[in-house]
This record gives sequence, structure tokens and C-alpha cells, in this order.
Amino acid sequence: MEAKNTTLFVLDFLKLDKVLLFVVLIVGIVLFIKLVNIWTTKLQEKFSGKRLTILQVATVFSFFVYLIGFLGSFYVVFKPSKEILVTIGGSAAVAIGFALKDLVGSVIAGFILLFDRPFQVGDRVAFGDVYGEIKSIGLRSVRLQTLDDNLVTIPNSKFLTDVVSSGNSGALDMMIVANFYISIYENLDRVRKSLHEVVITSRFVYLEKPVVVTFDEVPLAQTFAIKVGVKAYVLDVKYEKAFLSDIISRGNKILKETNVARPVTYKLDERGDGEAQY
Repeated sequence: MEAKNTTLFVLDFLKLDKVLLFVVLIVGIVLFIKLVNIWTTKLQEKFSGKRLTILQVATVFSFFVYLIGFLGSFYVVFKPSKEILVTIGGSAAVAIGFALKDLVGSVIAGFILLFDRPFQVGDRVAFGDVYGEIKSIGLRSVRLQTLDDNLVTIPNSKFLTDVVSSGNSGALDMMIVANFYISIYENLDRVRKSLHEVVITSRFVYLEKPVVVTFDEVPLAQTFAIKVGVKAYVLDVKYEKAFLSDIISRGNKILKETNVARPVTYKLDERGDGEAQY
């Protein structure tokens, strides 16, 4: 008799109309988030200076809408009693603990990432051998778009155990470093002035922060050279590649026009004699 009552109770709890309503509500939540993302994209284009802030707010909003929407829909549609909630909670805890431990770990890690904020949506992040912009922080994973336009999905839990570096930490601007190599006999003041001029005239430079040109003597192919590091801030991380390309192309052009010598290296021939290479 008890088994029969349990069966009837389960069949009543999982009526087709309730299941369909629950599915419809979940689909509605997904569509709502997609509409929010479309609206957010348009908002970013209109207020480009607040692009990262808009992305971060939208990410947190989507995160909680998914979580609260799913739990709220379940409660409203099925109206579970306290006994059912306790039973479902206990069973879910056991099932999740054994079958979905990685997923649960990633969900918990997602909450940690949102509140601990080692990086934010819009940051340029290096994780292992992957580098790119954080596009979204979800319940299960982080999506990172590389500079080659590949979308990489990384489980949230990975960020709690591995080293990750953020280039801009929530800011629009970010430091860019371009390196040049010149002869140790060159006039460094002249080189500094030339490359400084190249950087400050770039349309991608953020002049609210300093432009620095550094020099370091380094070994290079059996000789020595001066490594010139040009450090400047790009006004928006989305122009990172364009800014770096601009500095390198125009920098090399000005060095050539001002007859700045490049390092001289030596290549040994079969007899062991040295041949100069420029």
C-alpha cells in the first residue's frame, strides 16, 4: 500500500503539464539572458568608455538570474513540501558529490571568482599557454577569446589551483611592451628620443600614463647588443595588437631612417672563420 502511495505521489509530482511548464520557464530564462546580452553589446558600443564595467555588471546579473531562475521555477512549478525538499536535497547532495563533483567544484569556483575577483570580464589574462580577453564568467567555466579569435573554455576550478596573470585588472588601459635590438655603439639618447616620438604620436596610446624607454645590454649570438624596451599604455585593451604593430612598424622605420645600426652577429663557416651577419 505504501509503495502504491509513493508511486502515485511521484506521478502527481512529475505530471506532464508541470514538466512542460518547467521547461518553458527555463527556455524563457535562457532567451531573456540572450536578450540582455544583445542589449549589453549595444550599450557597450554607445558607452565605449564604460565597456568593461557594463560587461562585469552583465556577467554578475546573468550568473544570478540563471541560479535564482532555475531554483525559483522548480519551486513555483512543483511546489515541493518540506519533506520533498529534504529528500531531494539529500539525494541531490549524494548524487552531486559522486557524479558531478567536478561540476560542483567549478560552480563553487565560479562564485569565488566573482567575489574574490582575481580577474574580471574584459581583462587580458594569461593562463598557462593561453592568452586573451575574458569574455564571460559562467556557472561552470570561463570563456577566453585569444588574439587569434579562438574561443577557449576553461573550467572555473582550474583558476583556483593554477597561476593566472591579469594585464589590466579591470581597467580599459594596459601596458604594452615592444622590444628592439640595436648595436652597443649607438647613441642611446638619440634612440630614446626617436622611439618616444613614435609612441606618443600613435593614435592608440594612452597619454595619461607615462611612456618609458629602457635599455639593457644582453648577449646575442656570440656578441652583445642593446635591448630597447618601449613601455606604454594602450587606451583600450581591444587595440593591443594594433598598438604593438604600430610601434614596431613605425619604430623600425625611424631607426632605419636615422641610420641606427642593428646588432652585428657572426656565423662560423666550415673552416671556422667568422662571417658578419647584420
